[in-house]
Amino acid sequence: MSARPLIAVVSPGDETYRGYCLEQVAAAYDIVLLTGVEPSWETLFIVDHAVVDLADPVALLAGGRALAERHDLVGVVTWDEWHLVPTARLAHALGLASPSVEVMRACRNKATARTLFARHGVPSAASMKARTLLEAGLATMTLGYPAVIKPAAFAGSIGVIRVDRPEELPTAFAFASAGAHRSREDTGVLVEEYLDGPEVSVECVTHHGATTAVAVTRKHLGRAPYFDETGHTVDATDPLLAQIAPAATAAVKALGITDGVQHVELRLVGGRPRLIEVNARIGGDMIGRLVRLATGIDLPKAAADLACGRAPDLTPTRSGAAGIRMLYPDASGTLTARHINQPFAAHTPWLRQVQWIREIGDRLLLPPEGDLFTARAGFYIVTGRDTAEVNARLTTAADEITVTTRAAR
Repeated sequence: MSARPLIAVVSPGDETYRGYCLEQVAAAYDIVLLTGVEPSWETLFIVDHAVVDLADPVALLAGGRALAERHDLVGVVTWDEWHLVPTARLAHALGLASPSVEVMRACRNKATARTLFARHGVPSAASMKARTLLEAGLATMTLGYPAVIKPAAFAGSIGVIRVDRPEELPTAFAFASAGAHRSREDTGVLVEEYLDGPEVSVECVTHHGATTAVAVTRKHLGRAPYFDETGHTVDATDPLLAQIAPAATAAVKALGITDGVQHVELRLVGGRPRLIEVNARIGGDMIGRLVRLATGIDLPKAAADLACGRAPDLTPTRSGAAGIRMLYPDASGTLTARHINQPFAAHTPWLRQVQWIREIGDRLLLPPEGDLFTARAGFYIVTGRDTAEVNARLTTAADEITVTTRAAR
């Protein structure tokens, strides 16, 4: 028997984007897994598992109880956006540390979050809920143009679109509604004030109500009117962190979060932070890995520590920068070529990872027909001394990578 503490992980995610989370937690904890399919790559990092229908809250709870009967669990954690609420419910059923179910619901629902931000004086975007196209039109009469139409409770920028003129509203509302109806929690649509300025996120860790902003992530977005994220950079010495950390920590407090890791998204409007949303989990798109490469801070382990009622170690051990760029095709179509210059990759130590996620012959669909799950061919990660060097290296590496599609005839 291991002497290490044992934690349950709910929905580990896919190996490509979330494998590093499970690996880093496994370095300090024994893990049992609640998963929707039989484990494959996960088996290296776990001691037991239960396969359940993760979309069924009752089945998830039963699977968690069964694991708790076999093991002395000290915590339950997830980094999966879709399972924040069921994980909180499971933790409470097992008598383990967790934010409340109500707090997790508030984080998942953008309309509820906006209300709490306003109540606590956190600068955010003006927002109105719209059940119909008519209501969306009335909302734009109040909020004005440009506006943003988005699902009330989804993620990954799916269904999020900018509208500049009234004649664009019917198509935009249909696009947002299609995204909203993929949600299991709230199929409503929001019409929001467009925040014009650079988009960033603050990676936060909260313990016993005290929030520490550990890094700022500068985001790069794709072509308008959509909001697909095409890349991110993290710099351990970014001066922007001190400027925007107070707004991020105020947003976490407004939602009632007392423990956990948060990915807080905002925009800088006239140089001042305005909140977009608080995600009560580690950021996607490998942001947790970028944070570790740049600062040495281990966000997956911090999340596990907090789930077990322990204080995380947030001491930086590095001072550098890291960046990721997503590989999108120029146009939708069948993937016909994807490769990197092998001599360049073999002799470039700052190129930390090149990851393909689609195969030759796969269809790649950009918005509005597709989303990030259908559009990306892969990604690559680089490191450097600061943001300027990382951006230069991202550009250098891009010239050595090819993604080619053939349009359907």
